[in-house]
Amino acid sequence: MSAEKQRLHIEITGDSPAELGRSRGEQLRGTLPLAYDRYAELFRAVGVSAEQEREVASRALDVLSGWRPGAVQELEALAAAAGVDVLQVTALNARTEVLSSGGAARECSTVAALVGGKRLAVQTWDWHVELEDFWHTQAVAGPGHRFVGVTEQGIVSKIGTNSAGLTLHFNILGHAQDGPGGVPMHVLSEVVLAECGSVDEALALIREAPIASSSAFTLVDASRAVSAELSPVGVFEIPEAGGAVVRTNHFRDAAPAAGQKSELYEPDSSARLELVDRRLESGLPADAEALVGLLTSGDGQPPLCAVPDMALQFGERWKTLCTVVSDPAERTIRVLDGMPTEAAAKPWRVLTA
Repeated sequence: MSAEKQRLHIEITGDSPAELGRSRGEQLRGTLPLAYDRYAELFRAVGVSAEQEREVASRALDVLSGWRPGAVQELEALAAAAGVDVLQVTALNARTEVLSSGGAARECSTVAALVGGKRLAVQTWDWHVELEDFWHTQAVAGPGHRFVGVTEQGIVSKIGTNSAGLTLHFNILGHAQDGPGGVPMHVLSEVVLAECGSVDEALALIREAPIASSSAFTLVDASRAVSAELSPVGVFEIPEAGGAVVRTNHFRDAAPAAGQKSELYEPDSSARLELVDRRLESGLPADAEALVGLLTSGDGQPPLCAVPDMALQFGERWKTLCTVVSDPAERTIRVLDGMPTEAAAKPWRVLTA
């Protein structure tokens, strides 16, 4: 995306899940088919066949029909309005599950911390550079809480803050038992933000969800922050320590770590975590600017931002696509179209739930 072109923002409204899906699909009709084609290319590049993709999507719809039927209605309406097949839209929303058999990756870093007496959180979102034109910001007003945040074309939710003062940040994890047959993580993010008003409510919902893949949801409200490790073997909480909780892309709880796919994100993930932890030993950040600064790297340090190596093949070129700062007490998210190192030079988009 050129520097002159402003990042897309969409306002999604509806009194029912189907109306929300229709609203999203109508606004993305011109670009969603292109986004799906690019994702299909990624799936093939990492060894996921078209048949495997459809199987994962079909099983996801089956699970959702029993757990949250409204989510199926939303995806069906979204697909119809955008002019694509519902299995294609579902595959986008289940991309974590579709890619669970993929190879090594370079992913995100998140910090939630007490800053000036209140809890803020910051995250880098690292993803394939080929998909940088297919993400956007959103505001969703439907049944339940209004929420705002960052997501991708056709994907109902990712990082967000809701009108009740709950924030959700999102990191992928990898476990040997990951596979299809559970609620897609991106759909689960939407359900949490729409239905939950606190960290405690979010944890209770997540614990009753049918989970078959792995991710970490760092959940923050005015009173506490916790990074919940979701996996096929259970949900495990990593609480605040010294006023902060740090999340990269490996399990920190010993139980799921015993089955971790360490080859996916290590040793990079542990090195990033250790760097941020060392910085926090010197004290909590004084302001939001210092919080963002925690996710920058100096010479010879583990890379907290991803710069794509275009000499590599499609599927191996990672870039920090955006930086997100959330303030659950104020119900706001600030989004930078770029890396933390660009925080002073580029404008931030401010969204209020």
